[in-house]
Amino acid sequence: MFIKRRLCIRNEIWTRRAWRSEKRAGSGGFPGLGDGEVTRRDWSRLRDCAMPAEGEGESGRVYMSAGIEENLTVPADEVALNGFAQTAPACIVDCARPCVWPDTLMLPPWPVLGIGDPNHTFSSRLDTMVEEGFDVLKVRGSVQAFPHAAATLVQLLRFLPALTVEDGLVAESLAYAALQGSSEHQGWLSGLERSSPLAPQGRVGLTREEDAVIATLDRADAGNAIDRPMRDALHEAFALVNLDPTITSITLKGAGRAFCLGADLAEFGTTRDPALAHAIRRATLPANEAARCADRFRAVIDGACVGAGLELAAFASHITATRRSWFQLPELAMGILPGAGGCVSLTRRIGRQRTALMVLSGRRISAGKALEWGLVDALVD
Repeated sequence: MFIKRRLCIRNEIWTRRAWRSEKRAGSGGFPGLGDGEVTRRDWSRLRDCAMPAEGEGESGRVYMSAGIEENLTVPADEVALNGFAQTAPACIVDCARPCVWPDTLMLPPWPVLGIGDPNHTFSSRLDTMVEEGFDVLKVRGSVQAFPHAAATLVQLLRFLPALTVEDGLVAESLAYAALQGSSEHQGWLSGLERSSPLAPQGRVGLTREEDAVIATLDRADAGNAIDRPMRDALHEAFALVNLDPTITSITLKGAGRAFCLGADLAEFGTTRDPALAHAIRRATLPANEAARCADRFRAVIDGACVGAGLELAAFASHITATRRSWFQLPELAMGILPGAGGCVSLTRRIGRQRTALMVLSGRRISAGKALEWGLVDALVD
């Protein structure tokens, strides 16, 4: 209770200081926001929405109340006043609270998490809505552990929908390259235990039945983790489809009990130059070719579908999955973001908010949830 009152008093002090600065500057809005694009009254309204009143205990506000009690919530007026100098790694906004929302909002350069009513007209402007089954405080904890990766992710996802697939892949690769050189990723690499001896190199089996091509990830002993030979083989397989108009479909599946456990961890950090790594991705990333034949691309998922495997499969125009399958994007805990095309492919399948939720939470998604979200098109036995 004391913390909550202290925050309210501090907010009032901030508001008064901002108003005095505003009057001295002769501006219609907060200093630094430019031409009053977001007015003082708008930010006051947003602050009211972000901070529940005393005694509110509705289920949609439980997490918000917990955030305030632990001093985890960033009030909206603090965001407006401090701008890029704000050190908080995330904002939490409660969309369940009745209030008048601003017509214009400049999102800060870090994640803005929403809780409460997912159908609120304002909710679509946030980086993600923390849905039922997810814990907003755990999501925020993940963001706090890897703030630069989380901030880079949401800033990328905000403008990806406006780009073409090809331009989106370029933007994703550049963002990924920036994080490859970050202290967060380097810290993860320093703690990575290299397997010894290395698992045998993988291969991609390629067969053609009349006009249909079947590509099989064949490294079952390593969960079909994609290494360089498999990456290059996948790139060639999709390039072949693009070169041959007589091929009516390409179906991707995995051998063994897992579809794909993602990229081979043993190969992370082998290319230390981020610019060179970006150049390699632009030349060899399977997603570059898979996106061009997406209308002929099918994916058949059975078992674990993680990281790069999910990112590639999500480009398919039709995805089936067995009921035991599960899906995960664990990249944030590695100090990076999905860099095998997933920011582009998943955004187009499930939207940027659910893509952000999968990455920021790092949680596994069941086959049923994947079907509900549209990540897969059908479940099979």
